[in-house]
Amino acid sequence: MLLMNTFEDVKFIKAFDLDDTPKGSCQNFWLEIISDGFANPICIPIMVARGIEDGPVLGLTAVLHGNELNGIPVIQRLFQEIDINELKGTIVGVPVVNVPSFMHKRRRFSDGVDLNHIMPGKKHGNVSQVYAYRFVHRLVKHFDYLLDLHTASFGRINSYYVRADMENPVIKELALLQNADIIVHNPPSDGTLRGAAEEMGIPAITLELGNPNTFQKRLIRSGIEGVHNVICHLGMIDDTIEKPEEETIFCKNSYWIYTDTGGLLTVQSGLRDLVVKGDPIASIRDIFGNKIKDYLAPENGIVIGKSISPVNQSGGRVLHLGIIN
Repeated sequence: MLLMNTFEDVKFIKAFDLDDTPKGSCQNFWLEIISDGFANPICIPIMVARGIEDGPVLGLTAVLHGNELNGIPVIQRLFQEIDINELKGTIVGVPVVNVPSFMHKRRRFSDGVDLNHIMPGKKHGNVSQVYAYRFVHRLVKHFDYLLDLHTASFGRINSYYVRADMENPVIKELALLQNADIIVHNPPSDGTLRGAAEEMGIPAITLELGNPNTFQKRLIRSGIEGVHNVICHLGMIDDTIEKPEEETIFCKNSYWIYTDTGGLLTVQSGLRDLVVKGDPIASIRDIFGNKIKDYLAPENGIVIGKSISPVNQSGGRVLHLGIIN
């Protein structure tokens, strides 16, 4: 049964402690991470639902990049709907990780750095490194599992896909439960939140939920379904795991195709299109409308994401090609 949960007044904290949320209750927090030039605290919002019985601690994070918004309503809806009296364990939701960038509608941190390239940060580093370090060590280290919610970047769109280390059986199961369009085998590269979590022994996956700077109902519903399945799988609630309506496509790897000349870009291929080596996928024209070049698929694959920004310089992204197993 799904019930609306009542949260107490928001509490300000400097360190996360599970016992700050009594069993069988929900609590909102502002967790202080750094302070600004006025010496005022910069805090991240945290939502905690703790069941009556002990169980796993599942972390849900969103807006690690300031323009990736679809994860926010996924976390909000989950906390509105979960029956705290039937929950075993704890769900910790962070609807906005990168608060400074979220406030300014920017992707990167205030010093121009991508937070998902510098995890777990440095204790005595620069501004972005300290922010990353404190987020990981004040909060993420308390998780038993992590689902990190993302979207495409500026000027690009994504299908609903998952990045996961499919050679790890626990992580593989988390990925399969998402009922995604596509799963890409992607061992975490240095600097990602997912990679930092895995180095701490926390199984983690990255969910790519569509497009930036917007709320997309279909992708939000899909994200909620995937999180619900994980909660069921971990035995945190007694409910039915939702099965995928369409078969998920598995990719052994993926990569972006880039242009080698500037101009006005048109990408003909659509999301989730299957392409064959030699198929036309995009074209470049000059400002007078003359075609400069056609781009062809370098090998067979599936379109995971694509550029939708026409203005292109040499080295611009064309599309994200997944290589099917």
